[in-house]
Amino acid sequence: MTIAHSLDTEPRLRFSVLGPLRAWHGDQPLDLGPIRQQALLAALVLRPDMTVSRDELLDGVWGLEPPGTGAKVVPVYVHRLRRCLQAAECAADELIGRSRGGYRFVSGDVWIDADRLEEVVAEAGAAERSGDLPTAVDRYSDALELFQGEPLAGLPGPFAEGQRLRLAERRIVLLQEKVDRQLRLGRHADAVGELSALLPAYPHSEPLAALLMRALYACGRRADALAVYTQLRRRLIDDLGVEPGDELRRVHQDVLRGNDSGLGVGALPTPVTPVPAPPARVRDELPADVAELVGRAAELALLTAPADAGAPAVDAVDGVPGSGKTALAVRVARLVRDRYPDGCLYVDLHGHTEGREALPPQRALRRLLRSVGVDVNNLTDDLDELAASWRAATASRRLLLVLDDVAGAEQVRPLLPAGTGSRVLTTSRRRLAGLDVGRRVSLGPLAPGEAETLLTRIVGQERAEQERDAVRELARLCGRLPLALRIAGARLQNRPMWTLDYLVTRLADGERRLGELTAEDRSVEGAFRLSYEQLPSPERRAFRALGLSPTPTLDGRTLAAMLGWTARDAELALERLVDTSLVQQPSAGRYRLHDLVAVYARRLAGQDPAQVVAGTRAGALRLYLAAGHHASDWGPAGFPTGPDLGPAPFEGWQDAVAWLDAGAGDLADVVAYAVEAGEADYACWIADGLVHYFTRQGRHHECRAALELALPLVSQASDQRMVSSLRIGLGIAYGMQDRYEQSRAWFSDALEISRRAGDPREQARALNGLGVVARLSGRHPESVAHLTRMRELALRLDDDCLAGMAVSDLGAALHCLGRHDEALECFAQSMRYAEKAENPRLIAKILRFTGALHLGLARPAEAAPAFRQAAELAAQVGDPPLHASCLTRWGSAELGLGAVAGALDLHHRALATVTAVAAQTSVELEREIRRRLGEAYVAAGRTSNAWTEFHRALALGRTPGH
Repeated sequence: MTIAHSLDTEPRLRFSVLGPLRAWHGDQPLDLGPIRQQALLAALVLRPDMTVSRDELLDGVWGLEPPGTGAKVVPVYVHRLRRCLQAAECAADELIGRSRGGYRFVSGDVWIDADRLEEVVAEAGAAERSGDLPTAVDRYSDALELFQGEPLAGLPGPFAEGQRLRLAERRIVLLQEKVDRQLRLGRHADAVGELSALLPAYPHSEPLAALLMRALYACGRRADALAVYTQLRRRLIDDLGVEPGDELRRVHQDVLRGNDSGLGVGALPTPVTPVPAPPARVRDELPADVAELVGRAAELALLTAPADAGAPAVDAVDGVPGSGKTALAVRVARLVRDRYPDGCLYVDLHGHTEGREALPPQRALRRLLRSVGVDVNNLTDDLDELAASWRAATASRRLLLVLDDVAGAEQVRPLLPAGTGSRVLTTSRRRLAGLDVGRRVSLGPLAPGEAETLLTRIVGQERAEQERDAVRELARLCGRLPLALRIAGARLQNRPMWTLDYLVTRLADGERRLGELTAEDRSVEGAFRLSYEQLPSPERRAFRALGLSPTPTLDGRTLAAMLGWTARDAELALERLVDTSLVQQPSAGRYRLHDLVAVYARRLAGQDPAQVVAGTRAGALRLYLAAGHHASDWGPAGFPTGPDLGPAPFEGWQDAVAWLDAGAGDLADVVAYAVEAGEADYACWIADGLVHYFTRQGRHHECRAALELALPLVSQASDQRMVSSLRIGLGIAYGMQDRYEQSRAWFSDALEISRRAGDPREQARALNGLGVVARLSGRHPESVAHLTRMRELALRLDDDCLAGMAVSDLGAALHCLGRHDEALECFAQSMRYAEKAENPRLIAKILRFTGALHLGLARPAEAAPAFRQAAELAAQVGDPPLHASCLTRWGSAELGLGAVAGALDLHHRALATVTAVAAQTSVELEREIRRRLGEAYVAAGRTSNAWTEFHRALALGRTPGH
């Protein structure tokens, strides 16, 4: 029976996750949008009828790199998913419902292949229980047919990765079940064929190899069965450094002995191999292994892989204090110690032990020499003599040496053994850049799921299951750092009357969090303090400044601004802090503190004099303000009020934009930081200064978030221009999202305020906003009136940029009224103002207006070059919405010239541009692009494609407030 036959009725909506995520409405495939949006859909579909919180969705889809808006982005993606599903003519709001701060996928009569998989597997189990093995095999085959490649292929995020691994493992298990039943039915040749095809994809799978050996043996191919074992054993040793497990060794022995009952096949004669003698005992100084080593699978695999033969190998493990370096090193040593017949030695070098000096190399060498049986009584304390004696003693030995808590490379070099094939494994908080190593592992926090697993194992499954949300929050508050998690778990073990939620409440207070993470002689703060106190004075100052950073990540330019240093000095200090593992480097040139290290840094910074703290904080805020001014359409000279920012910290607007892009997700946090610090002026100035940067990139939600954070403080600001300017910014942000009623209200409010204040420049800006909104709303005479008044004010102010805006927008309004000659004259006049002001974005907008007029008058030959120039300029200034608008209109002009293929290409480029920032792009713009694309498809004779695009355009609906 095929899978299709198992469906009594064909459901209207189907989802497939056992391969790339896909959906169909009947036979029509649905466009599910970008991969991050698909990942969020998968996180809901695979938890049907279960409420998933925004934070769970954020963690599951974005993991350790959430967007700057945090969980606010989730409703945006849900809205987009509902729009996609509306194309299936289903009640999208009901399919993805909202419930108690989260979202729920209501499965109803929706068909999901993962659910069908479990149904078919249940049918196989029922057939087997009834004694019908042939039907069971058929059902397992049906289940395996549901897989269409790698599950959730290409989807990002921890949730998708976890589900991908789970479903892939499920596929292997089902194949094993099927083949086992085939062998029991005597279908040996079928089993050999399937397993031989699959084993190359899973070259280290012992269960699959065991099944193939059984099948080959049953076919009378004992030699081939033994060859499978030999080849797998070699791969396991060469690639992973491990021997086969008990089950595979048992099958191997059964094949050798001809144990037919053990193999579940008919009898075949076979020899018996001798049992190898146990290995000789060797000296083993390794400390006790930790009971629970959670996570670190990739690190374990790397460090347990066979080392190159020849000279002694050196591997290094470093990481933030409390990340579990020693636990990992000891586990690795225990896994590989059988490869070192002459012993496993361990020395704690006390590089960061409270109350103790680092162990001198001379003392370490004496101890090591004694461990290998050398009498050290006649040796002096000369370092060179001791090191030579150590090399001589180890020249013929193959040793494993673990050097724990290394202070620096100079402490390690004399301790390196000389024996061929020996290995040294070091742990340190420092990167040990001066030590030549073969493999280097840097440890950070555990993954969210791993941290929760560690806590669960410490406090007990039953207790953790009762407070699953508290487990998740406790792991977060512990920064997912193994030391902090173990201390928190130990406190809960020792206080059974405490709930996990109670400890979460205690840790939620940042001021007391580090104090809470203490248990007898173990302390997170103590671990950090030892590293901090070993820093030179400049690095200590830099570390404290990082505690005052307005964003989680920063660069050398930010630290330089905070401390008044050169960028080079700041960069050197940050790199040295990275080497001590107090600072992490998530990408080249970007730095961040681990969450708990940041708490410690803030505590230290708070101990500095208030004047020093205020100066450090102001340095960062001035830098962000300067970046916003340089990246704006106006340039620094276009902001008539604000502080003296001194020499320009950026080489031009491109440099400022690139710097803001590097920390894009954190910009609203900068305004929030200024608000929390009581810096009302900076909060307002920065939010105001970033409006053009945000809106150029279509990041209207972030723009609104920043302005709405600053607005409540505007009455406390000394710069009263902000009262109207912030409102103008909100009017721009709402207008760019097609929410014209709200936009008009903000502009009207700003106009009234600026009139009372007697500020003609702010009046002109507010009038510009009102004029544009009126035109977009279809009230063209009103638009002309507002923009005419704005032009008068701009000319009186002798402001070329304002004048260019006024006259170009006035031309657009006149064009809407059919006054085309007057409009063209306005565009020509505004171009002169824009070129004089050297404002490329304004030039691009004027060219777009000009092209639109010619296109509306059926003059595609005049329209096309205007749109082409506008598109090029929009791309240069980094304005995706403007770029997309110019591309799609250029496409319509090319269509008017008969270039259908070129038109389709331009429309598709426009659509790709707009969907790349679709979370915050104007719905009107996307609708326009899809409509124009549909028209091009009609001209190309592709009516089906045209119908799809027209349908999608209509499905976008009207925007609230439009």
